[in-house]
Amino acid sequence: MRRFMSASSRPARERRTDCQSVRQQTKESERIAAKSMSEICCRLLRFTVADGPRNMAADEVLLESAGTGVASLRFYGWSKATLSLGYFQMEALRKRDPRLVELPFVRRPSGGATLVHHLEVTYCLALPPGQPWQTSASWLCRMHTIIAAALAERGITTTPQAAVGAPPFRGDLCFQHFAAGDLLIDSAKVVGSAQRRQRGALMQHGSILLAQSPYTPVLPGIRELSGRDVRAEEITAAVQQSFAGSTGWVLVPGAWTSAELDRIEYLAMAKYAQDPWNRKR
Repeated sequence: MRRFMSASSRPARERRTDCQSVRQQTKESERIAAKSMSEICCRLLRFTVADGPRNMAADEVLLESAGTGVASLRFYGWSKATLSLGYFQMEALRKRDPRLVELPFVRRPSGGATLVHHLEVTYCLALPPGQPWQTSASWLCRMHTIIAAALAERGITTTPQAAVGAPPFRGDLCFQHFAAGDLLIDSAKVVGSAQRRQRGALMQHGSILLAQSPYTPVLPGIRELSGRDVRAEEITAAVQQSFAGSTGWVLVPGAWTSAELDRIEYLAMAKYAQDPWNRKR
């Protein structure tokens, strides 16, 4: 599993000038656009593990790249158990539970409630404005249908939360809140997502809860609910296959550009690791 490495932290022989980085990103966009003349292509990034600030910075950078026409899908993990707050949540919420107060935390660029990223697979999908990337269909429900099909292939049956009849909120945690399209096993939520939009581009990230975390014992995962102990790599591969089959798009293995890596490092340090962002409410 790989971690992020900014361009400035790589050996000198691997570095590129700013102009070269811009040209590389332009060539990546042109390569995907050219291939898209006959096929709809989405960049597939390699699985990475990082801390909270870098993971949220990476998702924001994917949104920025989507604004330039690059569609991307990535799956990732967390270097240690991390609490993330929804954009509009009060920071004080994390202090209500003594199991959570000592965890590193980060504020997400998306809305929603509190998450503890521990025994899970996280995904991020970033799409340019307009068709064919975005239609009137909800990508929240569409992506969850894709994930449900991937889980079903592994013998794990889920059901989507109906638009009406969701139980009332009963806690501060995201997986205690039920929205239309969330995936459930029995009456427990195992998949949820949130979005952010910017000038028409869409970034959607979400969590697939593989197992119960000791930090959130009230939330059973797929292991406890189905009896299946699935690995992150297995779920990631299954969702990729399901995504390609459902959309008809070609997932093109790709890499972060040097400009993107530098931008991730900048946002991680200047924004997502800073109190003015994380304690803003």
